[in-house]
Amino acid sequence: MRLLPAKWSKTLQKYGARWILGLGLTAVAVLQVSGDINIDSIERMDTFFSGLRMRLVKPVLDPKIVIVDIDEKSIAEVGHFPWNRKIVAQLVTQLTEHYEVAAAGFDIVFPEADNTSGYDVLENLAQHDLKDVSGFRTKVESLKEALDYDGLLASALREQPVVLGYNIAEDQRKGKLPDPFFTAESLNGRTVPAFGSKGYLANLERLQSAAATGGIFTALPDPDGILRRSALLMRIGDGYYPTLSLATAAVALHARAISPSFSKNVSEMTASERANGGLDKLLMFVGQEKTPLVIPVGENLTGVIEFRGTGGPKGGAFTYVSAADVLAGRVKKEVLADRIILVGTTAPGLLDLRPTPVNNEYPGVEVHANLIKSILDERFKLRPDFADGIEGVQLGVIGVLLSIALAVMPPLASILLAAVVAGGVFGFNYWAYTEMDWVLKMAMTLVLIAGVFVLNVAWGYFFEVRKGRALVSRFGEYVAPELVAEMADDPEKYNMDGESRELTVLFVDVRGFTTISEGLTPKQLREYINLYLTAMSEDIRDSHRGTLDKYIGDAVMAFWGAPVAFADHASRAVATSLLMQASARRLNDDFIARGWPPLKIGIGLNSGLMHVGDMGSKIRRAYTVMGDAVNLGSRLEGITKVYGVGITVGEATRAAAPEFAYRELDLVRVKGKNEPVAIFEPLALDKDLDPASRHELERWALALAAVRAQQWDQAMEIIVELQAISPDRGLYVLYTERIAYYRAHPPGEGWDGVTTFETK
Repeated sequence: MRLLPAKWSKTLQKYGARWILGLGLTAVAVLQVSGDINIDSIERMDTFFSGLRMRLVKPVLDPKIVIVDIDEKSIAEVGHFPWNRKIVAQLVTQLTEHYEVAAAGFDIVFPEADNTSGYDVLENLAQHDLKDVSGFRTKVESLKEALDYDGLLASALREQPVVLGYNIAEDQRKGKLPDPFFTAESLNGRTVPAFGSKGYLANLERLQSAAATGGIFTALPDPDGILRRSALLMRIGDGYYPTLSLATAAVALHARAISPSFSKNVSEMTASERANGGLDKLLMFVGQEKTPLVIPVGENLTGVIEFRGTGGPKGGAFTYVSAADVLAGRVKKEVLADRIILVGTTAPGLLDLRPTPVNNEYPGVEVHANLIKSILDERFKLRPDFADGIEGVQLGVIGVLLSIALAVMPPLASILLAAVVAGGVFGFNYWAYTEMDWVLKMAMTLVLIAGVFVLNVAWGYFFEVRKGRALVSRFGEYVAPELVAEMADDPEKYNMDGESRELTVLFVDVRGFTTISEGLTPKQLREYINLYLTAMSEDIRDSHRGTLDKYIGDAVMAFWGAPVAFADHASRAVATSLLMQASARRLNDDFIARGWPPLKIGIGLNSGLMHVGDMGSKIRRAYTVMGDAVNLGSRLEGITKVYGVGITVGEATRAAAPEFAYRELDLVRVKGKNEPVAIFEPLALDKDLDPASRHELERWALALAAVRAQQWDQAMEIIVELQAISPDRGLYVLYTERIAYYRAHPPGEGWDGVTTFETK
């Protein structure tokens, strides 16, 4: 019982193995995305594409955020860094009072007291070595306020929108922490996982107490050392403390509160919300606005850093001004007024350059600038909870599509399709990132596209090419190279299995070959026959794509219509036979010029149902044709010499190739056949026949009709006329002799006009 239609079954047999392998690769890819398996190299590729995607986004300068850079120029003008707190106080005063900035975040920590003013030395002298000097102690005490650099900085910070940065540290608790945004107790028993530490390295108490707040600037690089994410809140003890970016944004926006927002129903929580104890976002209540600013958070209260540009003064994302220019008042006020300021350093020697996806030496201070911009714009790049679903569906659709399509497509089309699909994947991923703020992975999809493509290319090379080579091995000696190349495009279509087809067979033989061989030396005979066989073979294979069957001594056998089927096989065979006679005439002229015997050939053609295939014995086999129609073709070649013509074709061939002009020769009954057949001599394409030849042909048809009507006198009258036109035509001589015989031996009234041949 057949389960599938024959066409489907054949298609499945041809492409099924590749489809299964392609779908297998698709299944592996889906398992990788779902997390059931983990391929490290895919993860590394995704991080590479993540960086590439960021680099492709052209940065747009944001004037709201300005970086005051402690650069090499500042160090050259002001002095070696760290600067004393008096200079820092001057910088704070310039920013807050002169430039009236919205907020200033310092990517710098001040954990130690500043003793660089020399006041401690003076006080020690006043108490010991110079205590007896009149007025010295009084003078020293009068200088105390001016030389208390920490006091000067604290005074500059007081009641100003300045945020001081600090670090977390496991092995110490130094300095004063600012107030946390919220505590574990305020979460009412909820557990919110977060990056954190037991210790910290914070600012001096007098400085932190004077500042608006503080923010953590600790970087959290991935295991490969690349910084891609940043915490927005970190836990120290029971408190949740903001990072520098969040704290600075809150001060600039005059946030009256920042509170966590929890999902109401556990069943409605996304995976990231469950990982955060139900926390999905932070709500920043700004000024008198009733609608809070929403800050989405990922696992462990982190967010993806959207790196804009390549960082630094030439990065194009943020304005950089030199701290030296701020101190000197050389910066235009409108550049800094009402702006969010981040004070940091890009000087190579100060060790605040971070490896990131866009630059291996990215200024740490600009990391905070990127996060602040995301907060202000309320646009965070996040991996949505449905990302796995999108990626899984994408992999499934693309995997199935390419597995099926690439198996059946030619190489160039396969390359184009794979390239278009890969481009579409990248384009969709880029659109999702820039327009929807979705961080989607695409490495596995691109690897799948490449894998299915390589699979089909390899299959095509190792299997299809092997089939093509086998095809060449089987058919290369029979048909023209270009025909083999065409067959190699679809090797499954061709085989040597036996089958019956309508074909046209050709036999060609050299007239008087025994006499020729006696008149030549062995070397001359070899060259003679080689030149002849080469010319005939080239005409058969190259001109009209015939199949060269075999050489039989000086004879050649060929056929048309297999292994490649041609509907016009008879026309091709007739055209080839005319070309072969022309080639024989050229060879004849060459042979006579060499003093060799002349060359004349006879060609027999017949069309009909023949059995074609690989035939022979275990010792030797050949791709050939057999059948009654083949035998008749051989007989027709043999009787060409009887009629004095170069080509004889059967009635079936004439009917299948009507575009040629033919001269009917006779009705014959060949040996081994009971039914008579009409035989013809092809002359040329009917449209190319000249008027004189057409007239001669018409007169001959009348003569032949008169012969069959036993009107001998009328027939002879026409033949005499034709002999005057073509005195060398052997056909006219043959019929002159026949008429003479029939006059002496009348065939009688029942004569059918058939000539019977008793020999092959």
